[in-house]
Amino acid sequence: MARRPAGSEESARAGRTWWERSADDYQAEHGAFLGDVSFVWGPEGLDEAQARLLGDPKWLRGRRVLEVGCGAGQCGRWLRSVGVAEVVGVDVSFRQLQHSRRIDADSGHPLAVTQADAQRLPFADAVFDVACSAYGAFPFLPVAEAALIETARVLRPEGRLVFSVSHPVRWGFPDDPGENGLTARESYFDRRPYVEEDAAGRAVYVEHHHTLGDWVRAITAAGLCLVDLVEPEWPEDNEHVWGGWSPLRGRLLPGTAIFVATKGTRR
Repeated sequence: MARRPAGSEESARAGRTWWERSADDYQAEHGAFLGDVSFVWGPEGLDEAQARLLGDPKWLRGRRVLEVGCGAGQCGRWLRSVGVAEVVGVDVSFRQLQHSRRIDADSGHPLAVTQADAQRLPFADAVFDVACSAYGAFPFLPVAEAALIETARVLRPEGRLVFSVSHPVRWGFPDDPGENGLTARESYFDRRPYVEEDAAGRAVYVEHHHTLGDWVRAITAAGLCLVDLVEPEWPEDNEHVWGGWSPLRGRLLPGTAIFVATKGTRR
């Protein structure tokens, strides 16, 4: 593993490689926590049914929603289950979308999905009322502005975008759920991505770091208005450990940042 530059094409290729190889293990390890028909914003367990960051459920029912980096479609499937008129999920990994099809059959709540790179969404301008992403594509894209501009492009005027990422402050700390993860060892301002390589030096996993300020500037550069920034606290009843997330760290440090923005107007 290394901290080194990685561009758009290398990042996209690494994302496809990683998720095609890891989708089965990911769903086996985290599927129960995520649920088949459930919208969880992050490892803290904040769910959309409680948070209502996308909007009032009655308002949502008549809207068209895009989930970016949908994985196996758990979030989009929940939206369908509560009566949202149309939901479409996109993901770079074909294997993740195969898991989505499997859960469709098991749950009885099918989700329309397509394989696509979030940097090049296969949709016309201004066709969705809402876009969302729960730890989906955005952490894996090198240029925050470009990712958000592309998502904003497919939103209608006054559309809403809500997305969650690893809280940027976490990049200063080791990705360790124990006490070793409580001591800052890296500069928060080091924007070089985290890269895992194969024996030939090819990137097989790339995750990008953008500071809070970077995300705010990217949101405004995309013609969006930031209306909320949610930093979920770790619930007392959540003993789940997920990678570097744990009750020990979660009760001391923010683990997730959720950005809520609208296109061209405040709501």
